[in-house]
Amino acid sequence: MGRVKQKLSTGATSLRVLGKAGVIRPYGPVTLAKVASAVVRWGTGPAGGFTSLAARHPDRIGIIDDLGELTFRQVHERSNALARELSRLGVREGDGVAIMCRNHRGFVDASLATAKLGADALYLNTAFAAPQLCEVIEREQPKLVIYDEEFTELLAAAPITQRVVAWTDTDGATGGDAAADGPGGERITLEQLIRSGDVADLKPAKRHGRVVILTSGTTGTPKGAPRSEAGIDAAVALLSRLPLQYGWRSHIAAPLFHTWGYGNLALGMLLGTTAVLTRRFDPEQALEITERHRCDSMVVIPVMLQRILRLPEETLDRFRLDTVKLVAASGSAMPGDLALAWMDRFGDRLYNIYGSTEVAYASVANPGDLRVAPSSAGRPPWATVVKILDESGRPVPAGESGRIFVGNGMLFEGYTGGGNKELLDGLMSTGDVGRFDVEGRLYVEGRDDEMIVSGGENVFPKEVEDCLARHESVVEVAAIGVSDDEFGKRLRAFVVLAEPVTEDDLKGWVKANLARYKVPRDIVFIDELPRNATGKVIKRELFDWAV
Repeated sequence: MGRVKQKLSTGATSLRVLGKAGVIRPYGPVTLAKVASAVVRWGTGPAGGFTSLAARHPDRIGIIDDLGELTFRQVHERSNALARELSRLGVREGDGVAIMCRNHRGFVDASLATAKLGADALYLNTAFAAPQLCEVIEREQPKLVIYDEEFTELLAAAPITQRVVAWTDTDGATGGDAAADGPGGERITLEQLIRSGDVADLKPAKRHGRVVILTSGTTGTPKGAPRSEAGIDAAVALLSRLPLQYGWRSHIAAPLFHTWGYGNLALGMLLGTTAVLTRRFDPEQALEITERHRCDSMVVIPVMLQRILRLPEETLDRFRLDTVKLVAASGSAMPGDLALAWMDRFGDRLYNIYGSTEVAYASVANPGDLRVAPSSAGRPPWATVVKILDESGRPVPAGESGRIFVGNGMLFEGYTGGGNKELLDGLMSTGDVGRFDVEGRLYVEGRDDEMIVSGGENVFPKEVEDCLARHESVVEVAAIGVSDDEFGKRLRAFVVLAEPVTEDDLKGWVKANLARYKVPRDIVFIDELPRNATGKVIKRELFDWAV
């Protein structure tokens, strides 16, 4: 009886959340039959999602990018044609297709075609160096790589022969013949394949393809984190805390190759979202594009918000973002009082989502949370369990720090090269340390492998980073642990300044706001922090500077 009640409660919650988001809506019998057929035949992943969108709204604009607009029907037919041509090039069910594209239609074309063949999409980070790329490709052994022309040199030594260019620097995605690339001197472009292929519907593969997203590799070799297609519960969980609506236009500025950007593209399949994309992020252009296309939402990483707010006042004053009802940020920590600064400028419509490549999502901070506690990661959404556990795996009281473990419907399946995140009673470690306050808000204090012991006290770099970030002269900051003769370990901070300030001034600021043992041993002023494409600081490079 208890299970029956639970199922009824779950069903009622799903109907309420999906109804509020406008997902549940009337369709004619013919359209309903097509949608049902698409989901049954193709599943709930990219293949089924965009096939159903072509059935629901064939003439609605599905993608707007640097080259113009595509309807959902055009997106569907382009991927059909590309899938047939990739099959002709030897891609089969269960094969891997590496995709190294920026945010444009080619990324979507490649993803959908790969999914329709029952192959796995391996997303390569556009900020990786050549050795990292070669190591990943050698480990994952994809059949073929689809990439933007600008990455030709980076991929030159990669152990893969089948190559398709998605975006040419000379002709955009038009498939011009500006440069030779193939093994015989010829170049194959995505657009050439699409023009050659048959746009008719394909027979579904027996196997549903997976998505393999790489970890950031900020402290070591990137790992492949595979994930099967998401069910409806994952969408309901996010929509329970994010007030997204059906049919919105969303400027997805976050990289599509990473969990956050891709997750919003996937969620948009359910919501019938028009994805507004640009290949490169420029802070002023992001505001201009959002206003020009009257976007309802923006999907960003925190460093993008920082870069926008650093624009001159006269530039910022030109943009009001009146149509934007929601700004969703994730992918890296929200530093200092960035949330307050953004909301003071553009209104209380900011949401901060905490998660990881391995667990997807864990908690969501809404504008109310961020006003009260700007450094908070908010609260877990529906059907998501977050626990703070000590070293013995036991829950700790509110206010005490411990390791963060998460349970939801989107935990990954284990790394492609072997190994997994630690699991306890069905909950997966995020690799972070944090705490809950008495109101139930989660605070992420830092990576569990970044904590240092200074004079017998535990110190997390993030707390010191947030403190320094609140100084009016500081633009951004990162801290690492270094050896100290007196305390064993102390922090060294790397600071980017907006205006001149002395090292002693900043040390005094930390001393006035935090315990004495948390004051950095020294502070290094630099022009910019080394970051990857998702905005995370590459701390291994800072360790090289600290020697």
